[in-house]
Amino acid sequence: MTSGPPTAADRTLNADVRWDDFDPHQYIGHNYLVMQAVDEEIITLVRDHFSDHFEGGDRVPRGIDVGAGPNLYPAFTMLPWCESITLLERSAQNRGYLLGQRDWYDAHWDPFWKVLCGRKGYADVDNPRERFKRVVQDPIAGSVFELGAAEPGWDVGTMFFVAESITTSLEEFQNAVRSFMHALRPGAPFATAFMEHSQGYRVGDIEFPARDIDKEDVRTALGDLVEPGVDIQRLNTSDLVRDGYTGMILARGRRKE
Repeated sequence: MTSGPPTAADRTLNADVRWDDFDPHQYIGHNYLVMQAVDEEIITLVRDHFSDHFEGGDRVPRGIDVGAGPNLYPAFTMLPWCESITLLERSAQNRGYLLGQRDWYDAHWDPFWKVLCGRKGYADVDNPRERFKRVVQDPIAGSVFELGAAEPGWDVGTMFFVAESITTSLEEFQNAVRSFMHALRPGAPFATAFMEHSQGYRVGDIEFPARDIDKEDVRTALGDLVEPGVDIQRLNTSDLVRDGYTGMILARGRRKE
């Protein structure tokens, strides 16, 4: 279980953070210039989840990646299955990065796409850059918490390393997960990823907060918003991408009908 709530002196809420100062290039340099083994595992599992759901059917109108940050591979996992993909991102610098990648994304993302091509729906995309340019919309400024008051409007969704990485508050973590789920139409497939027992992280010279969570915290946050059979697993990896966490958790399932 988690190590308990932070003290008042250590408590950092989402609204306290300088999100516009997040440096996407520093973050990418540490995390995504070379594909990590755990990212390959996540991509493979999400690829199979979405392929099993969508293969043989029609494309759905709308997908969403919540808290996209400077990470393209969540959008990649939805690329064959959607007519349009929304990237919701609070940080102005991250939105600028995403916009700059839309017309022709950098070559270091190619290995991430190659993993996806292990399944037919992805392999059948003749030109992923052209499809990315056509399907992915201009990134939208916004917070995950705003989705809780919106009408469910998306047919598939991802949220990777967001809910536990924007606050030290258990309540805000739970609200973020539930707001994401609220945005999805009944029956929509989803994938969410989390850092296990994260103690916070640094990007450049800035410290960012995290909520210490485990599998049971994820299960509790998803609660009754998911169909039975949701798969929540701890990914076994010996190579951590940074200090201050113990592993990663991936949840795959469908929004409750």
